Amino acid sequence: MDTQIPGGRNQALGTYGERLAERYLCARGMTILDRNWRCPAGEIDLVLREGDVLVLCEVKTRRHVRRGHPFEAVTGVKLERLHRLAALWQEARQVRPADVRLDMVGVLVPRRGVPQVEHVRGVG
Repeated sequence: MDTQIPGGRNQALGTYGERLAERYLCARGMTILDRNWRCPAGEIDLVLREGDVLVLCEVKTRRHVRRGHPFEAVTGVKLERLHRLAALWQEARQVRPADVRLDMVGVLVPRRGVPQVEHVRGVG
């Protein structure tokens, strides 16, 4: 069952997925700047730097794809919010990068077997 219980298993799964995503991205040369940055407008899962590019990354973690791939959970509304959050993060941190990119990482964590991490650059 995929019910969301505040502070429960889904939150633990999400935190685990974000850690896997962070390791995956850092192993590919990105530098972590912030994790789970929050403001009244929402939350950014991961903020990273890749060269001169500021990368905001949305991470979605699932145990299976019965209700869709993790990427399907990110709607146009969510992407618009991430664009607004990117500007707010830059303002709060007084950062002016050469470029800003939105990425997604989908993590599938089966009950048995190795987790699968999939990274898509430049969404929205």
